[in-house]
Amino acid sequence: AQCRWLGWSEALEPRLLAWMKDHHKATRAGNKEVLAQVAQEFDDIILSELRPRQNSNARYDDVTAHLCRTTFEGRLLTDQEVISILRNWTGGDLGSIALCVGVILHYIANHPELALKLQLAGDEEVEAFIDEVLRMDDPFISNRRVTTCPVHIGGQDIPSGSKIKLHWTSANRDELVFGDNDFNPVKNRPNNLVYGVGKHVCPGRLLATWQLRIMVQALLSTGQKILPASNEQSVREVAPLGGFNRVPIMIA
Repeated sequence: AQCRWLGWSEALEPRLLAWMKDHHKATRAGNKEVLAQVAQEFDDIILSELRPRQNSNARYDDVTAHLCRTTFEGRLLTDQEVISILRNWTGGDLGSIALCVGVILHYIANHPELALKLQLAGDEEVEAFIDEVLRMDDPFISNRRVTTCPVHIGGQDIPSGSKIKLHWTSANRDELVFGDNDFNPVKNRPNNLVYGVGKHVCPGRLLATWQLRIMVQALLSTGQKILPASNEQSVREVAPLGGFNRVPIMIA
């Protein structure tokens, strides 16, 4: 789905999946040297797709080609700016979707009474259910930002240029907003921060929502139950990643 959306060769899929695996492994280990090597590997992959589109005679009409032609303050985006954007999107579509699938299936498997309800639910109801599962067990723990001006928040003065970490998991459990944090898809959906907010809201929210809904509906379409595997436990991811590394299930 990602390669088709971005206009990339589908032959890249195995290489991208291998890169995502290496990226997660390096992230868990916190090894900066390995992370730099993995980052360079991604740069090489993306440059192989950018160069043909930057050729003045190239006739591409896809998302990647549009990025190559995008201007900011009167200039074209640099290679590194385009690569940074595409790294964010790629990490989202390959890694983030996988983490979301694990969280959702783990919840359904451990709440088997939901299967029939979801089978009969409309698209919007299924999507609201997915959003609430991800709010309660947010696979995206945090983001880093740099303040662009002085700000006073939560009783603290934060100077301009400060490096801060936004803790999405904590924000999505804020008692001042979500009360006692009961599972309530309709009530909690407007304040859900799984996809971010403001200028940095996830541009792939609609696509991700459709992918996750179709995944749930496809698995439940046969009327079979999704249950936890009887011989193997689910394994959590290691911070700074959230969600699950492995979710064994049975379809019975």
